[in-house]
Amino acid sequence: MRVRNFILFIVLMGIVNSCSRTDGAKTLRLGHGLDVSHPVHKAMVRMGEDLETLSNGKLLLEIYPSQQLGTERQCLELLQIGSLDMTKVSVGVLENFAPKMKVLGLPYLFRDREHSFRVLDGPIGQELLDEGTKYWLKGLGYYDAGSRSFYTKDKPVNSPADLKGQKIRVMESVTAMDMVSGLGGSPTPISWGELYTALQQGVVDGAENNPPSFYLSRHYEVCKYYSLDEHSVIPDVLLAGTHLWDTLTEEEQGWLTQAVQTSVVYQRKLWLEAENEALEAVKKAGVEVIRPNKSLFSEKIKDSFEKYKEDKELYQLIREIQATK
Repeated sequence: MRVRNFILFIVLMGIVNSCSRTDGAKTLRLGHGLDVSHPVHKAMVRMGEDLETLSNGKLLLEIYPSQQLGTERQCLELLQIGSLDMTKVSVGVLENFAPKMKVLGLPYLFRDREHSFRVLDGPIGQELLDEGTKYWLKGLGYYDAGSRSFYTKDKPVNSPADLKGQKIRVMESVTAMDMVSGLGGSPTPISWGELYTALQQGVVDGAENNPPSFYLSRHYEVCKYYSLDEHSVIPDVLLAGTHLWDTLTEEEQGWLTQAVQTSVVYQRKLWLEAENEALEAVKKAGVEVIRPNKSLFSEKIKDSFEKYKEDKELYQLIREIQATK
C-alpha cells in the first residue's frame, strides 16, 4: 500500500507543475474529486472563464476533475507542498487539516440553508477560512453542498432506531463518525471513489450525502431508500495553496477573488436546480424517498455540542453560530 501511494505521489508530482506559465500567462491547476456534470465543477468552469476575462488572459485555470489527481485528502497534501494550486474539498475532510473547521460538520447546527449562508458569508465564515492559512491552505470561499441524509440498501431509516447495526459509510471525519455513532449506527470511513463497490459488495449497508451526490454517483442503483433527515449542512470549501497565493501579485489575487465570488453565487443557483432534479430522478429510478420526523434525530444527539465545552474556542464558535440571526 505504501509503495502504491508513493508511486501515485511521484506520478502526480510529474503531472502537476504548480502555477505553470503558457505564452506569458500563468495557468493555475485545480484538482477535485467530482464528476464534470456536478454543479461544483460547472461553477469552476465558470470561474475559469471569468478569471481569463478579468485578467485579459494573464491568469488561466486548468481543471482536473474526477479524482484525476487523487482523493480530496491527497489534493490537500499536494496544496500544502506547493505541487497543486487549488482544490475543492468537503469541510469533513478539511477538519483533519484545519481543526476549527469541524464546527461546521456538527449535526443540526444550522436552522436552515439561509442560516448557514449568513454564517458562512459573514465574519464567522471568514474566520474559519483564515484558519487554514497556518496550515498552508488559503480558504477562498464556500460552495453549497446542501444537507446530508442517509441512504441504505436493505432497510429504510425512519428513525435513529433503524440505524442500529447498520454500517454507514462516512468521510474521514471525526465529527461525522461521532454523529453516526450517536444516532446508533456503525460509522465506516471509505473514500468516495471506492464507495459504489463497497455498497455493492456489502462492505457497508449505506451512506449519507446530499441528493445530487447520491444521484450523480449512481449509488441509487444499489441503495433504494433515501431518508431526508438532513442531519448536517457541510459546505464544500474552495482553497488555494499559500505557496500559490503568496506568489500572486495584489492585482492577480483580486482577479482570482472576484472570479471565486462570482462562481459561488452561480454554484448556489445551480445547486438548487440540481437538488430538485436529483430527487425526481432517483424517485423515477425506484428509490423510496422518505421524509422522517427530523426531531427524532436531533433529539437523539442534542447533547453533542456539550462535549466541546472544554475547548473554549470551539464552544464559543458554536454559540456564535447558534446566535446568528
